Amino acid sequence: MDKGFTRPSYPLWGAPVLFVKKKDRSIRLCIDYRQLNKVTVKNKYPLPRINDLFDQLKGATVFSKADLRSGYYQLRVKEQDVSKTMFRMRYGHYEFLVMPFGLTNAPTTLRDKQLYVKFSKSEFWLREVRFLGHIISGDGVRVDPSKILAIVERKPPRNVSEIRSFLGLAGYYRRFFKGFFMIATLVTRLLQKDVKFDWTDKCQQSFEKLKTLLTKFEDTTCMARVAEYSPVTPLTRNRHQTRVKKRY
Repeated sequence: MDKGFTRPSYPLWGAPVLFVKKKDRSIRLCIDYRQLNKVTVKNKYPLPRINDLFDQLKGATVFSKADLRSGYYQLRVKEQDVSKTMFRMRYGHYEFLVMPFGLTNAPTTLRDKQLYVKFSKSEFWLREVRFLGHIISGDGVRVDPSKILAIVERKPPRNVSEIRSFLGLAGYYRRFFKGFFMIATLVTRLLQKDVKFDWTDKCQQSFEKLKTLLTKFEDTTCMARVAEYSPVTPLTRNRHQTRVKKRY
């Protein structure tokens, strides 16, 4: 509230809140806007697919990474929509005057605006950079080892929800090896509504094999397919000099 991002509100409704630790150990306020998103008219124009972004990076050898100052909070919410952002805490009900993350159309809106970069958290002229769970360099794209560790340390799923969580995380890296879906078939089958959850020895073998394969591909580089030059955001391609087509 001191920064003018939120204000007290009348308790008409309110989305639930939780707090998550950032990398620097500070606290991030997260709000569950799923119910609001269900009744929001969605922007149908798709965001870029991560594979398409990777494909555009072939041939790049120098990278820059820009971090937006206060992220979504740079954009104000229209006065007539402020009450829709209401959330509840033990101290009362509040509403956002600026755009919080978690709203269904927030990412698209963020891409369309001219925003300010936080210089202290931005990096320039890097030979490799971490991006969405991957490490990108002049050699191509490889898995971020820190993300693989989280998968390897996973214990066997105890219910359907934990299976879905594991497959979602492991499946994110399926482009790095063949046969992912074949190996995961027995585990995936347990997600079906008419199938009773029964974690058999064969399921355990598939589970362990997936984890083992992911560790083997930790150092494998997957080359992008497209050779044409194309700057992307937040990663900017560089040849002999920095070129930025999008302003922040």
